[in-house]
Amino acid sequence: METLELTQSETTTDFLPLNGTDYVELYVGNARQSAHYFQTAFGFQPLAHAGLSTGLRDRESYVVQQGKIRLVLTSPLHGDSEMGTHIDKHGDGVRVVALWVDDATRAFVETTKRGAKPFMEPTHEQDDTGYVVRSGIHTYGDTVHVFVERNDYKGLFLPGYEAWNPAYQPANVGLRYVDHLVGNVGWNEMNPWMQFYADVMGFQQLVSFDDKDISTDYTALMSKVMSNGNGRVKFPINEPAEGKKKSQIEEYLDFYGGPGIQHIAVATDNIIDTVLALQSRGVEFLTVPDSYYDTLAGRVGEIDEEMATLRKLGVLVDRDDEGYLLQIFTKPICPRPTVFFEIIQRKGARSFGKGNFKALFEAIEREQAVRGTL
Repeated sequence: METLELTQSETTTDFLPLNGTDYVELYVGNARQSAHYFQTAFGFQPLAHAGLSTGLRDRESYVVQQGKIRLVLTSPLHGDSEMGTHIDKHGDGVRVVALWVDDATRAFVETTKRGAKPFMEPTHEQDDTGYVVRSGIHTYGDTVHVFVERNDYKGLFLPGYEAWNPAYQPANVGLRYVDHLVGNVGWNEMNPWMQFYADVMGFQQLVSFDDKDISTDYTALMSKVMSNGNGRVKFPINEPAEGKKKSQIEEYLDFYGGPGIQHIAVATDNIIDTVLALQSRGVEFLTVPDSYYDTLAGRVGEIDEEMATLRKLGVLVDRDDEGYLLQIFTKPICPRPTVFFEIIQRKGARSFGKGNFKALFEAIEREQAVRGTL
């Protein structure tokens, strides 16, 4: 594993300063039901809505929020649409990873002149609470990045949305912000997309894993983590590697119909309380063999949490030079074995759980075997 510092040099300026992840938009078959699911299962709070009642004729969107995490669930209102084609091809999945910027026009100019394919020209959107400027570029597969400038906007979410305040509002589960978003790309595509983020968006490589780091008896993959200058936005990028059987990346590519976002990692300050709450609401997690915990104390050293509790919940632990982290992964949240969530708590660690890879991927393989796709 290689770790690089992310500080900008004195002679280098960050031409694409990012304040963080603004929202993640998923195209889904039924936005209303998806919003209800994320409220019920994950504790997201209702925020905003757009659709026929707000003047839209082609789509309906529900926005849910927890901490700094905003999910937009969008469905088409008619057949034979771009959204419908996306859902037919990919199933429910992430279409937009929106990034919060101070200047969306400059972000568009800087990235497109470096080779990005335009998705959305800078667009001024206004209502009686101010204005937002958005622009966007294409990235791997059908995924896009939208740059959101909201310095002069006081509204709930975006112009065109109205407040959504239903009576049904389950309590949150302690999720705070998007830690990272993981993309899967095809064979031999990881390095070109790593170069895209370096050249077009000014990202730097934070960590690199090869098939010696991420492999089991059957499958393997390779991964590189790209991060922006201040470290607020991190995009691991995975590609398949040669193995005896079909890897999780190959399975994803087959069922998603190409490259896309594999999982959304969301942070919590208390993973035990969060996982207990999620389990009580029906969220299912991958499980690792009980033997994983027999050697855990010797591998990670002293931690604050009770080992018996972590064992019972199936929470994984790993340590790096900065501290340790705790993480757990849901099963896919859609009918296709594609998109899932990671719950992560960082106690100093900046890494991504290298010590857990073998146990995690063996757990995924067990699920693949049940599905008959290994």
